[in-house]
Amino acid sequence: MSPRKLEIHQVAATLMRQKGYANTTVRDIASEMNMEAASLYNHIASKEEILANICFQFADQLEQGILEINDIYFNAKEKLKMAITQHILLLTQDLDASYVFIHEWKYLTDDKKVEFIARRDVYEKQFRDIVVLGEKEGSFLEVDQKFAVITILSAINATIEWYKPSGSLTPQQVADKLTNFILTGLSNPHH
Repeated sequence: MSPRKLEIHQVAATLMRQKGYANTTVRDIASEMNMEAASLYNHIASKEEILANICFQFADQLEQGILEINDIYFNAKEKLKMAITQHILLLTQDLDASYVFIHEWKYLTDDKKVEFIARRDVYEKQFRDIVVLGEKEGSFLEVDQKFAVITILSAINATIEWYKPSGSLTPQQVADKLTNFILTGLSNPHH
């Protein structure tokens, strides 16, 4: 992606976080870039192209991370810690794009939305695999795996609502605290 297109995506993500996808226009993005809307179309095909790029680039990074984690032989607790940490670090590296990824994907058009949901399901399955591994190892209690994963991902994703880079916690500290809290709930006290 060219530096100019990357800048357009960053500006668009900021506007979409502030105003929402539906209320952000190409004219708004162009204005923020100090260019005419017609000139913006030299770099992008549509507002939805920007949304899709942000959502799918984020999905690519999350998927790559979780697949690498699940490919390594570690116990379930270590894998879960690594998965939570990589997700938190990615979210906090660009809060605007993270917000768009988490909240605005629903504005993707039909084919893109179906693809996005399918990829989200694959990501969730990778987390479920970690929970299943923990149950098999005896280190996690037997739980409703889907509910556990949705709860874990909801807690992780909620970070973007309150995390401030200038706040008292670093992304790593957030990941550590969240991991400890989640592991306390999942851990088998008899193991």
